[in-house]
Amino acid sequence: MFYKVEVFIPENNVEQFIFELNERGYLKDGPYDNVFAASPVMGHWRPLEGSHPHIGATNELSCEKEMKLEFRIKKADIIPALQIMKDAHPYEVPVINVLEILDWQFLIAQDK
Repeated sequence: MFYKVEVFIPENNVEQFIFELNERGYLKDGPYDNVFAASPVMGHWRPLEGSHPHIGATNELSCEKEMKLEFRIKKADIIPALQIMKDAHPYEVPVINVLEILDWQFLIAQDK
């Protein structure tokens, strides 16, 4: 079983973030590594009282260029990979979405 992971991160932090995951084998898929997609997005947020923003100021709207990183990961690897993502991400509250997906190769094999 696999999960699809989506992460929103500042452009300047992508290289180190990907390096941390790939070094531990979490971006490996068959005989490939560094398997991920990156799309530019515009992130929006307002840090509230008590927050410690990496970018922006308390009670002011922020809008910054970010990258949306997407990759799939084995179910057995998701918990340690999430800890690495949390530690490698600069935001106080990173947006990390984890979605359960079906393995298309498994589905085809079951149909035979």
